[in-house]
Amino acid sequence: MIKTDILIIGAGPVGLFTVFEAGLLKLRCHLVDALPQPGGQLSEIYPKKPIYDIPGYPSILAGELVDNLMEQIAPFKPGFTLGERAESIEKVGDKMYRLTTNRGTQIEAPVICIAAGLGSFEPRKPPIDNLASFEDSGVEYIIRDPEVYRKKRVVVAGGGDSALDWTIILADIADEVTLIHRRESFRGALDSVEKVHDLAKAGKINLLTNAQAVGLRGNGKLTDIVIKQKETGEVIKSTDHFIPLFGLSPKLGPIADWGLTIEKNAIVVDTADYSTGVPGIYAIGDINTYPGKLKLILCGFHEGTLAVQSAFKYIYPDQKLSFKYTTVNGVNGFE
Repeated sequence: MIKTDILIIGAGPVGLFTVFEAGLLKLRCHLVDALPQPGGQLSEIYPKKPIYDIPGYPSILAGELVDNLMEQIAPFKPGFTLGERAESIEKVGDKMYRLTTNRGTQIEAPVICIAAGLGSFEPRKPPIDNLASFEDSGVEYIIRDPEVYRKKRVVVAGGGDSALDWTIILADIADEVTLIHRRESFRGALDSVEKVHDLAKAGKINLLTNAQAVGLRGNGKLTDIVIKQKETGEVIKSTDHFIPLFGLSPKLGPIADWGLTIEKNAIVVDTADYSTGVPGIYAIGDINTYPGKLKLILCGFHEGTLAVQSAFKYIYPDQKLSFKYTTVNGVNGFE
């Protein structure tokens, strides 16, 4: 039996930073994640993708951010149960929960902090009849290493930030990049939209709007893609890779059965401390919802900070919480 002060479900960036904030209050943490390594989507889906909205870093690779967070929390010696899914929780006494994973591991803690990102997820796939035939032989839904596409011909489909960002990145790596989107306008950041249009004008990428992929061809490996465009009809384009980036379809999984208030696949929280309404259980990061919610890593950092302040008061109601600045004490002063 593992015992700790705060059990964090989800070892993504928000969960990892919460360990640091808890450590400053001398609260021990143990993290559970279904993925085999810390970092959440940053490690699993886009470790080589630059992130631009982390304070103090004009640009940092997602994988590098995870490495830095792991270094930051190392002094507080958190525990990890990786490759196991949080399956069930039960109350086992006054201010004590027991979580059991799908592999039978049990962890007890007075506080549970759910930082599970989007929960379990799967990529949204375009309605192409033979799509599955080319998965892992030319069709990919996630870009883990952009170097795989060096000197290759790539067709990216989508109109959100992920499609725009990867098109910009691959423009300097692949031999040929084509971005197709079924509408004229894009959903992504205006700066990224402008960059994509500039690349198209400069002839560095092909941009096809009002277009969508309707067929794939190849003999065991993708060689051609059939694209239907509103103005010109169907065209066949040779390609090595087709990457549809239509986002992820989130599913809460077992969390949905834990008696929490759920709204549109997210956990409703109180913004005073990101508590769920169930005493001792908090939800932070992309997994929660509240008026004005923004699904940004930096917002999750803020939510985790306030949650552990509240958790300390919940665990030790008779102790006075004296908040101290790390610039005064340093990290070692909190170990």
